[in-house]
Amino acid sequence: MDVSWEDLGWERLAEGVGRRRLPGWDATCGLIVGAEGVLLYDTGSTLAEGEELRAQVGRLLPGRQVTHIALSHPHFDHVMGTAAFPDAEVFGAVGMDTLLIREREVLRSDAERHGVDPADAARSAALLVAPGHTVTGERMLDLGGGRRILLANVGPGHTGHDLAVLVPGAPEVVFCGDLVEESGEPQAGPDAIGARWPAALDRLLALGGEDAAYVPGHGAVVDAAFVRAQRAALAERFTVS
Repeated sequence: MDVSWEDLGWERLAEGVGRRRLPGWDATCGLIVGAEGVLLYDTGSTLAEGEELRAQVGRLLPGRQVTHIALSHPHFDHVMGTAAFPDAEVFGAVGMDTLLIREREVLRSDAERHGVDPADAARSAALLVAPGHTVTGERMLDLGGGRRILLANVGPGHTGHDLAVLVPGAPEVVFCGDLVEESGEPQAGPDAIGARWPAALDRLLALGGEDAAYVPGHGAVVDAAFVRAQRAALAERFTVS
């Protein structure tokens, strides 16, 4: 029996494009399906969560698997499940490869501090996978069947290593990571670069345009007007023109 996106708790955004809002921190994982390749945007907060995502992809796409992973930024709730996809090529913003290895213990501690079981946090951190491919500027990926997607290093902003994904189509879909948050005020931790965050949102808007669907790292899908309003609020918060 065929399984739909909705059957497994996914939101279908366009043909072959969907996302799941994961429990716990409402973090988004995106899925983009081409004729030859399948890209997963973010992998969850633990290895167990990544393994669940892998199983769901197997049910949605029988006989296929994730071939590419794009990591939005180096926070535990978005990257700790990557080891569940050992055959996937992993992409991240330039510098994220060395940062994840250097701050493995920081991610473990952050996960545990936010309520992840200590054993799960330790296992996930021990097996943490850093990107094997880094993106400076923009990089096009061809997933086959005419599905070409754009990886864009649009930061810094929420962190020093923010990677967005543009999926052309009708509508165009922009996966924003935590540069955009709908379910609460954008979180600015010690690694945020607030003075440059508004410019990162300007780049997102330039990528997607007025009619795109913008997928935040946490919360419901938003439109360009929401992103512009959040840009204005961040500019005021960080005193940026």
